[in-house]
Amino acid sequence: MSRTFSACGSLVLLSLFALPMVVAKEQGDSLSVGDEAPQFSVQDDKGDQWKSADHFGKKIVVLYFYPADMTGGCTAQACGYRDTLADLASQEVEVVGVSGDSVQNHQWFKKAHQLNFPLLADVDGKVAEKFGVPITRGSKSVKAMIDGSEQILKRDVTAKRWTFVIDRDGKIAYKDDKVQAKQDPAKILDVVKDLQ
Repeated sequence: MSRTFSACGSLVLLSLFALPMVVAKEQGDSLSVGDEAPQFSVQDDKGDQWKSADHFGKKIVVLYFYPADMTGGCTAQACGYRDTLADLASQEVEVVGVSGDSVQNHQWFKKAHQLNFPLLADVDGKVAEKFGVPITRGSKSVKAMIDGSEQILKRDVTAKRWTFVIDRDGKIAYKDDKVQAKQDPAKILDVVKDLQ
């Protein structure tokens, strides 16, 4: 299946190839508002280790899980966060995106859409599982035109679209497990204002 669509002003050719999908076994219990945010360490889009202990409990962190780089809804959500980042940063809020994509995929995604916040490569789904975010396992690919060259972005883990806000005490202050991609950044901006 191939589709062409425009996202954030870029023309993207998208093809999805999938092997049979297997829903992951029982996920850990989902986190609730007031729970301590789980600690983890995972590679970011630069290939460096992003350690939650360096961020949680120091400022407000918006941690959003999304299915895949360079797809329609995920691109709209990421571009929305890009465009509201100055407003969020002025309130000492850090935005971090998490998906099962690789470091290389994240680099292409950030370059294609000038994203200005970290993307974490949860390639084995362990971060999603710590937060109780449902995942599916199975190889999937997205073809995208990046700088005039066709690239194939592969991943083995696909997370559901969930957003968490972690407060300055390192606790879950807000959780949305029914995220609407385009509306998420503006909604989170309102949530964060209420936490001040």
